[in-house]
Amino acid sequence: MANGTIKQLFGNRGFGFIQIEEGQDIFFHANEVRGTSFDSLTEGQLVEFEVTDTPKGKNAVNVTLVGESG
Repeated sequence: MANGTIKQLFGNRGFGFIQIEEGQDIFFHANEVRGTSFDSLTEGQLVEFEVTDTPKGKNAVNVTLVGESG
């Protein structure tokens, strides 16, 4: 599992970006949020996730809030 901070949320479009330790941003879709709803997320929250490669680049999947259990 990787860790990062929610950098940007686009609630009306159902996706966001997580900033990882290396300073890169990684895309995540609302469907990949686990244990809470996408709409309850806020920028600056710490999250854990897995990284998968897609034709468009790396995506975060199985995104969970750090300290939350689902």
